[in-house]
Amino acid sequence: MTSDAAIDDPSSGSGIRRTVGTYVDSVVSRPLFWLLPALLFITVFQLYPVFEVFRMSLTDMSLITSEESYVWLENYRRLLGSERFYSTLRVTGLYSIASIILQIGLGLGLALAIDYGVRRGLRGPLFTRVVVLSAWIVPGIIIGLVWKIMLLETNVGVVNNALGRLGFGIVPFLSDAQIAVVSVITAGAWRGTAFSMIMFYAGLKRVPDELYRAAKIDGAGPLARFRYVTLPQLKSVVFVVTILVTIYSLNSFDLIFALTNGGPGRATEVIALSMYKSAFNSYEMGMAAATAVVLLMVTLVVTAVYFRLFDISEEI
Repeated sequence: MTSDAAIDDPSSGSGIRRTVGTYVDSVVSRPLFWLLPALLFITVFQLYPVFEVFRMSLTDMSLITSEESYVWLENYRRLLGSERFYSTLRVTGLYSIASIILQIGLGLGLALAIDYGVRRGLRGPLFTRVVVLSAWIVPGIIIGLVWKIMLLETNVGVVNNALGRLGFGIVPFLSDAQIAVVSVITAGAWRGTAFSMIMFYAGLKRVPDELYRAAKIDGAGPLARFRYVTLPQLKSVVFVVTILVTIYSLNSFDLIFALTNGGPGRATEVIALSMYKSAFNSYEMGMAAATAVVLLMVTLVVTAVYFRLFDISEEI
């Protein structure tokens, strides 16, 4: 029979197992242990790539040579002194502002219509949600190609064919600079509206029916209920949607790449597309990395402005 002293003795087998078990229990009980896999994943696939982009932006790295050297801020000086950069910045700003307004407006309108139908037991809201959601789950490159086919500047194009039947001529949707910008904004808004609609609809489901009934009893009409009941309840959702839509719009690439590739000329060339061309057309990885860093800075600044404009401290 083993004595109590032998069990408590750390040098004995039972004592070692007890010590190890106590240590393991103390480690497992710490939150950091469970967060470690996620932190490792973020470090390898998020933080390290960001650090590498910053490092590359300080070099003259190129795809056509294995040699590289540090040029420090030369890439940024070239970028900020280039007319092309400010042109792409204007296009990105115009595209982003129009996309934000359209996606939030249309998304909220669709969400209100679907919520109205669900609350009153009408048929069709589920089908509408599925149709709208399909625009979001399809990759942007595919949507860009579909819109390019639809906007072909011949009678074969779906839109021009329909306009021709109505007696209109061929519209240069993709070859006219101003119309091409409108075409890109329309295609982007058509896709992004689905995301906004989903977010707003989820927010509307959280609004209690008692608030609407109380507003009706007080004599509030539809517009008054929307202003004083719906919008205050959706304040945090509007904040999140605005930030996410802004980030998506500022970093738009795949849809524009497939639809216009930045043309005609550079009329629809956004910053993300300019970065891609610097890397894979001009083979200047250092310049592309500098462009990516500037785009990241612009995104962070815009996000910080949103945090200043939206007071959601009471909502969190």
